[in-house]
Amino acid sequence: MAIIERPSSTPTTTTEYVTPSASMGFLRRPVETTGWKSWAFTVDHKKIGIMYGVVAMAFFFVGGLEAVLIRAQLAQADGTILSADKYNQMFTMHATTMIFLFVMPMAAAFANYMIPLQIGARDVAFPRLNALSLWTFVFGGIFLNTSWVLGGAADGGWFMYAPNSSVPFSPTNGVDFWVLGLLITGIASQVGAINLIVTCLNMRAPGMTLMRMPIFTWMAMVVQFLLLFAIPVITVALFLLMFQRNFDATFFSVEEGADPLLWQHLFWIFGHPEVYIIVLPAFGVISEVLPTFSRKPLFGYPFVVFSGAAIGFVGFGVWAHHMFAAGLGPISVAVFSVATMAIAVPTGVKIINWTLTLWGGKLWFTTAMLFAIGLIVQFTIGGLSGVTHSIAPSDTQQTDTYYIVAHFHYVIFGGAVLGLFAGIYYWWPKIFGKMLNENWGRANFWFMIIGMNLTFGPMHIIGLQGQPRRMYVWTENRAGEGFFNLGFWNLVSTIGTVILAIGALLFLVNVWVSRKNPPAPEDPWDARSLEWLTTSPPKEHNFDRTPTVHALDEFFHRKYEDVGEDGHHDFKKVATADELIAEEAANADPHIHLPSPSYWPIVLAFSMPVLAYGIIYSTLLIIVGAAIAVLALFGWALEPPTAPDDEFDPPSPTDGGEPSKELVASV
Repeated sequence: MAIIERPSSTPTTTTEYVTPSASMGFLRRPVETTGWKSWAFTVDHKKIGIMYGVVAMAFFFVGGLEAVLIRAQLAQADGTILSADKYNQMFTMHATTMIFLFVMPMAAAFANYMIPLQIGARDVAFPRLNALSLWTFVFGGIFLNTSWVLGGAADGGWFMYAPNSSVPFSPTNGVDFWVLGLLITGIASQVGAINLIVTCLNMRAPGMTLMRMPIFTWMAMVVQFLLLFAIPVITVALFLLMFQRNFDATFFSVEEGADPLLWQHLFWIFGHPEVYIIVLPAFGVISEVLPTFSRKPLFGYPFVVFSGAAIGFVGFGVWAHHMFAAGLGPISVAVFSVATMAIAVPTGVKIINWTLTLWGGKLWFTTAMLFAIGLIVQFTIGGLSGVTHSIAPSDTQQTDTYYIVAHFHYVIFGGAVLGLFAGIYYWWPKIFGKMLNENWGRANFWFMIIGMNLTFGPMHIIGLQGQPRRMYVWTENRAGEGFFNLGFWNLVSTIGTVILAIGALLFLVNVWVSRKNPPAPEDPWDARSLEWLTTSPPKEHNFDRTPTVHALDEFFHRKYEDVGEDGHHDFKKVATADELIAEEAANADPHIHLPSPSYWPIVLAFSMPVLAYGIIYSTLLIIVGAAIAVLALFGWALEPPTAPDDEFDPPSPTDGGEPSKELVASV
């Protein structure tokens, strides 16, 4: 919907609020501002970000349930909770769900919501593409999980090594659902990446140079470049596997002269950058949280920026340490060993900068701060265990043992998940206008941090004792004795999983008990970056006037004046957030045009799972899906950029029953 805003001081003789109720046919743009249509067809980056987050969090609990079932099966010898087939499906879908359906889209939720606010923009560069990215992810995730009720889920692990993923070894449709589901969600990631890159590069507010961008925006932009180059690689691999399974191709068939190592190379060229796709947004989040609650600027801002970019660049050169056991040869092993050692350097730079940000600060231990500090500690542990993988002999010994599972979860859960929870607690009042309960938040943190260490810490021990990953049952006579008994540590790990699950559920309790909290202050944390220079939650148009940026941490410098002398900084508060926001409203831009909602992104996204079901089950469904896609593409192409200016809903009234701003059609 195109909205024309005029300041309330503008005289109007006759004002008519035009509603979308007047029928103009089925294809009339859905310009409603309330009800389900205002969410389903929105192109507002904030609503899209919220929906990304809600759906991702739903998948978080789905993946968590799968993890609990895995650990219940391994809690004691000769477990009978899951059969071998169900166990294989469970650990495959657990990893797939957590990586592709929780961590990545939750990071996308923050990126969608916060990037335009942090750079002073009113929306992303391509709002309809943004909606397409959301709904493609939603339909892809639903499609992937329908495999559970349509013959069984994928069972080859999240890495889906050939030839185990070929029809003779996995004859059900589970792998087909996995392949096609990841192709669909990959489209969502690729579309979103292009959109956010253009947004960061082209839509920054006046004065916001690249070196004045908040760190979260920087890290999110690096991630989008990683997606831009990594997703095509896994897309090629998935197409090859799809053709091998469904059209009798022989890309990975040894008996036909092909090499299954081709799959490993393609997968890990994507898979190791994927690790940084997962953790870099969390690095960006805590780089916002730590300065705010340390009451000082981020130490070494340029170093944090360039180390993040270096991680993204070097991350493409370390994939083969996943393949040291495959017989690559001494030269390849040496090269990738050095590269794996090298990537520890920019990561270490970040940890040093975060630590020095804390050093000498006036620390405020909010829940968000606790999660941020938890990330530093837990990720450091995961990083140190990862460095051992640069040494070929130890890597070869650790390959396919629970040591790898331990390392991976300390990096992903200790890094990405804790960082994302820090972001949830930090930005919750900005997004929803209410504070989460700090007491419940601290309980949420401590249960998760204790549960995490009890779950994944023992896996280092049982891995070094030789317990293979992907093993669905273990026997007492091979468990060993004494301190290193597999039975004891598997039981501890399962108990830790239960504690971790309780911690996750406490977050839901917190959301529930906080729902009736009074409105939060506009600036509850005394924050530093530009997203706080607007109301909480933000207005549909984000800013009443486009801000002009004069410094890094622009919002902080508008609130505080440096009155120090002789090179010493002494900041005096000269304005509150409420005063700054009121000033922006008093000098609002007279005309603000916003993008219009559209049916076509959700219609086009819906065509993709229909096509995927068709590839598995019926040519007729392929025809139907293609027809829907063609209709959506033509409708998208022929749709005007914005709805006519006289099509909009009436504005939301204030408490006095009058519009806060005049969104009017003058007659």
